[in-house]
Amino acid sequence: AKQYADYRKMLDENKNSIDAVTVSTPDHSHVVAAAMAMSLGKACFCQKPLTRSIAEARMLGELARSKKVATQMGNQGTAESSLRKTAALIKSGGLGAVKEVHIWTNRPVWPQGGGRPEKAEVPANLDWNLWLGPANERPYGNGYHPFAWRGFWDFGTGALGDMACHTFNMPFMALNLRDPSSVVATSSGHNKETYPKWSIIDFAFPSLGGRAAVKVMWYDGGKLPEQSMFAGFPGEEKEGKPTEFKTASSGVLVIGEKDTLYAPGDYCEKGFTLKSGVKPADGVFIESAGHFVEWVNAIKGGPQAMSNFPDYSGPLTETILLGNLAVWAAESPDQKGKKIEWDPVKMVAKNAPEVESIIRPTYRNGWKVSV
Repeated sequence: AKQYADYRKMLDENKNSIDAVTVSTPDHSHVVAAAMAMSLGKACFCQKPLTRSIAEARMLGELARSKKVATQMGNQGTAESSLRKTAALIKSGGLGAVKEVHIWTNRPVWPQGGGRPEKAEVPANLDWNLWLGPANERPYGNGYHPFAWRGFWDFGTGALGDMACHTFNMPFMALNLRDPSSVVATSSGHNKETYPKWSIIDFAFPSLGGRAAVKVMWYDGGKLPEQSMFAGFPGEEKEGKPTEFKTASSGVLVIGEKDTLYAPGDYCEKGFTLKSGVKPADGVFIESAGHFVEWVNAIKGGPQAMSNFPDYSGPLTETILLGNLAVWAAESPDQKGKKIEWDPVKMVAKNAPEVESIIRPTYRNGWKVSV
């Protein structure tokens, strides 16, 4: 295959000979590459999170719908039967009305909470200007490329953006967690250059479509829900004897009126346990043909993949990235930041105009999104 450093040139030269595009750039360039591909009528697969900002996610969903192209985001757990089965149980009322959801991750596994690296020589194999793409110019430094860019506000979306599209996915599917009314965060503190070392984010979701209002808590950087919430769950058996319960490094706890569900891992891949010990009947769910098969089938004229941009992954990304508005406002260490009151229709923080640049970023000349 011919190689390009500039995807704009690649798409321009090959627009008549390709069917589909997959976008695996750093987060800040997702929107430019995906929008250009879909504007050319190409099917588009994009890694998670769909975009770096809320407005970008909304725009890509609207563009995908208007162009009638097959789309999918790279949160592969969406197609896993274990995740769909767990979501179906909750959706069917197996836990009763859900009051709280707690979600945690072992990320970040890259440096956060510091400043910019010192200026360094650009590696010979890297076109730094093209790598920056739509982001503001800055000198190259060791610590951006090829991985730790996730921890910088200008390039990534922190631990939340990296992993919530996976670990938040099951409760999103089960409870239709769209359009929170407010979100507030506490963090280790940050200088608005990099994301904090840890954060705890509190989402408030109003009642929606028959689902009662629900509180969702997100934890990263080693923070976990209070251990008392897991009281009553059995530990693993070792040599025929039960051991003390130990929380997994990532997972979900869903607290309902009738029962509480614990699912360790990022995708419910290890199944789930109910505090009651009851083995529930399986909820009704559709088995996936496979994550990538769903997208290929959609390209060939079949139904859209579950995690398509307009109906699923776009709204999921919007919900998740709202948490980063609260993180931005929680720059003082160990102190709760401003509660962000959200208008999902207008996509504005009603009481926090200072986060507008996080909702709708600006782009360098030559990299503005054109649709």
